[in-house]
Amino acid sequence: MPEEVGQKPLGILMLETGFARPPGDIGNPASFAFPVLFEVVEKASAARVVRDRARGLVDAFIAAGQRLADRGAVGLMTSCGFLALHQARLAAALPVPVATSSLLQVPMVERLLPPGRRVGVLTASARDLSPAHLTAVGVAVDTPIGGLEPAGHFASVLFGAETPLDPVVAVADLLAATERLVEDHPDIGALVLECTNMGPYAGAIARHTGLPVFDVVGFAHWFYRGLCP
Repeated sequence: MPEEVGQKPLGILMLETGFARPPGDIGNPASFAFPVLFEVVEKASAARVVRDRARGLVDAFIAAGQRLADRGAVGLMTSCGFLALHQARLAAALPVPVATSSLLQVPMVERLLPPGRRVGVLTASARDLSPAHLTAVGVAVDTPIGGLEPAGHFASVLFGAETPLDPVVAVADLLAATERLVEDHPDIGALVLECTNMGPYAGAIARHTGLPVFDVVGFAHWFYRGLCP
């Protein structure tokens, strides 16, 4: 879809990471059918945001969001779904709409499903995705959660291992996590990908499971369409 002349950009608050971001990842501008602006938040590593709950970093995210708004961003998203924990604070502090996490989709998707079906969430780290993260964006605390194997290739790259991302191994890790989640919760009727780096593999997950899959890039297009109809 070609960009329209004069389209306003969506701002994306980026973690400070070094791994590759293929199309479908929120950090690749080719993932979007509209202009985007990126702002890296200094010292916001995946480990600090996920495992340490972005402690001491929220003001830096607010400052970076303000810079994006000053540059013309009509709305803001982030490159880590764990920032759901700070949705209310960021939305209150910034002058444009803010969507911190793909998890914001879960309540809506759940209401689209037949009776007896519910949403499952795939996350970068199941042990770190707490009830507080879910509650902060209106997600039921009993929502089924599945995570990457902590010692696996994909998780290791996301959390700072100096190893190039191998997409073949990454998708294998992700499909294995998906299988575990669906086997443990056969009532799952759709999947939401918390991790913004899982987007490139959403199609593979959908084909493997036969389930609808909702990722952050699809969410971004919905969000932007409302901001710039």
